[in-house]
Amino acid sequence: MSNIIQYFSEVGKGIKSLVTGMAVTGKEFVTPKITEQYPENRATLDISDRFRAELTLKYDSEGRHKCIGCGICQMNCPNGTIQLTTKMVELPDGKKKRKLDKYMYDLGSCTFCMLCVTTCPQGALEFSNDFEQAVFTRDKLVKQLNYRPEPADAAPAPAPKPAMDPEKLAQIKAEALAKAARIKAEKEAAAKAAAENAAPAPAEGAAAPVNEDNKANNQ
Repeated sequence: MSNIIQYFSEVGKGIKSLVTGMAVTGKEFVTPKITEQYPENRATLDISDRFRAELTLKYDSEGRHKCIGCGICQMNCPNGTIQLTTKMVELPDGKKKRKLDKYMYDLGSCTFCMLCVTTCPQGALEFSNDFEQAVFTRDKLVKQLNYRPEPADAAPAPAPKPAMDPEKLAQIKAEALAKAARIKAEKEAAAKAAAENAAPAPAEGAAAPVNEDNKANNQ
């Protein structure tokens, strides 16, 4: 008798479960569908900004990125997705600086953990939401992020000259005026001496000039 009761009890539970499932199915059957018609709606498709699709370098309006080639993102990447190479360049002021040569990124092995973005000290990296990354071969998933031509470094601005102390400036001016006056006096003295040396000497045997006062006294 107990077996019969247990049998009908299990049948009742099954019927109840079936009715519950059919109720959920019927509700979804009459619910409006929200399936995305991709790629027909590509022009109006709205992807969340938080979606991580591909690692990119941030470029400013002048075509410059902030990456300094420190290699922190490469060290923190758990899969070895990032490979950096750097080079030494000479700046217009003659100094040398290490700069980024190639930033290689393997999208096929990226886990989108975002450790590279959060640990970058320059804030030079970000993930785009461009999810269309389907290719025929894996080697096309390896990309160089610094693909844009890098603008030349501008020459550094000359350092401003320090303002001179007014007292020191007045002293320099006074010394310059004194020096100019001394040079002028020396030139005048030299010209006077040259004129005196250039006066003709009296000829030998010629009568000495008669002094009018001596002539009057003799008379």
